[in-house]
Amino acid sequence: MRVDKWLWQARFFKTRSLAAATVSSGHLRLNGAKTAKPGHAVGPGDVLTFPHGGRIRVVRILACGTRRGPAPEAQALYDDLAPDAAEPRDTVLPEAPPEE
Repeated sequence: MRVDKWLWQARFFKTRSLAAATVSSGHLRLNGAKTAKPGHAVGPGDVLTFPHGGRIRVVRILACGTRRGPAPEAQALYDDLAPDAAEPRDTVLPEAPPEE
């Protein structure tokens, strides 16, 4: 399956042309290697790294979809390998008591 089509079916991009533009701009890595071809073939077991929503996404493809279905169906197509988005990037340490 084409990488741009898979990204669209997995609901990472609203349109297939947005997915193709991200791939064409060279911002996608497939199994650690840069790829700039939206028609590059992907399948189960491949790991994709790409920018999405202000952060870097790292996902392992579990399956190729047959259609662009609802979100729960799309989430079954991949395994998110990036750290949890709910965790803050910078942790604030508590202040130490003043020394006397």
